[in-house]
Amino acid sequence: MIYLKLSRVLEKINVREMHADPELEIKGVDSDSRKIGPGELFVAVRGYENDGHKFIVPAVNAGAVCVVCEEPPQCETPYVIVENSRLAMALLAGNFYGNPSERMCMIGVTGTNGKTTVTNLIKQILEKTLEAKVGLIGTNKNMIGELELEADHTTPDSLELQKLLKRMADEGCTHVVMEVSSHALYLDRVAGIRYKIGVFTNLTEDHLDFHKTMEEYARAKAKLFEISDVSIVNIDDQYAGIMLEAASGERYTYSTSRNDADLTAKSIKLEQSSVSFCALTTGRLEKVKLHIPGMFSIYNGLAALSTAVCLGVDLGTASDALNQCSGVKGRAEIVPCDRGYTVLIDYAHTPDALENILNTVKGFANGRVILLFGCGGDREKTKRPLMGSIAVSKADYVIITSDNPRTEEPMDIINNILEGIGETDTPYDVIENRREAIGRALEIARPGDVVILAGKGHETYQIIGRQKNHFDEREIVADYLKIGCVSTNDC
Repeated sequence: MIYLKLSRVLEKINVREMHADPELEIKGVDSDSRKIGPGELFVAVRGYENDGHKFIVPAVNAGAVCVVCEEPPQCETPYVIVENSRLAMALLAGNFYGNPSERMCMIGVTGTNGKTTVTNLIKQILEKTLEAKVGLIGTNKNMIGELELEADHTTPDSLELQKLLKRMADEGCTHVVMEVSSHALYLDRVAGIRYKIGVFTNLTEDHLDFHKTMEEYARAKAKLFEISDVSIVNIDDQYAGIMLEAASGERYTYSTSRNDADLTAKSIKLEQSSVSFCALTTGRLEKVKLHIPGMFSIYNGLAALSTAVCLGVDLGTASDALNQCSGVKGRAEIVPCDRGYTVLIDYAHTPDALENILNTVKGFANGRVILLFGCGGDREKTKRPLMGSIAVSKADYVIITSDNPRTEEPMDIINNILEGIGETDTPYDVIENRREAIGRALEIARPGDVVILAGKGHETYQIIGRQKNHFDEREIVADYLKIGCVSTNDC
């Protein structure tokens, strides 16, 4: 149990008004009034759906001994007025848990695509070369060394993040590599953390329902490099300049074509199940083979190698370690299949990611490329027709279905996708039910074909309305291959 005086919890926070005893003992911190217990500090955060100031009374009734807020509460209680309670939440969460990030080497990876693979590759390289115990925070899962923990968000909220970092530090992690989302940066979830390394992968259309424009999206991502000692940037990306401009420390660049980059890939070879290249830096050339297919894997490998080099690992040693690295669940993942065709699951849910996986598969497929995909509900609509256009221009057969429709009508989402298809010679089906759509894809597949199930990736659920239902595409494929249908209702 942690007990801290209020004055200690409020260190480094811009307090406008203090209406509480600085010696007050704080036993816990939360911004959810339903989780507050006796002796704890409640932080009233203004959200996009709810305003925490409306829940001050329930929090006090539940035992909160003090409130951090942006305006005086409508009840008798000790309180502290701050300019930005969301920012204050992140900083005081760090204070409460002893600022654990300061005890570890923090590595943050941001970008639209590649974050999960890059963080996993960095973790594996550091474990192999430094024999370090590495914490991982990401979309797929969180890890403390080899221990796997479930993850609900790409970047946890500030309180959960600091709590997780404390556990990592307490359990002996020397390094933490984490995905840092644009939402986390914009909403101050990582405020108070200083990164040794910040990595930028790429920027393509995504989250414009939140950021509105690509420029705003890029500026949000660039915040990572304001708080990083070393900024590692993919200079082949059109938004690289914004990232480099924001960098407050050293800059290190990587590329597949530019000789002025600090690390460049040469002699690139793309194969069915792997990629190989020569990593070139000043006075050094090292051969690399990564057992994950696709041109995007070259970029992911360069990002991971750049990170290792910036942490003092010899390029040759890092390259040898990368050769031994494995892929990530839901990223170009091959599903066991004995029918003569290949089934591949990939998280591609943006136009760029969809085009990448299609280009990769087209490079090795002996038969047709059959693509199944949908788009998420309650997310930006502008990318839907773009993905429809890419699908019919790159695939040989397309099945348009649901992803996570959330609170939108599934057919409304599908109709948005269809707007981008127009007149096409590419055959396509529209099957709203994703389980039935998977059955159709497997039914029409022939030996030599590659079936891509795009969009769900590592996810083992489907969100319909506000209900999260179990939905694992690996299980669905296995059922079909076993009994020739995808659910008991079809049998």
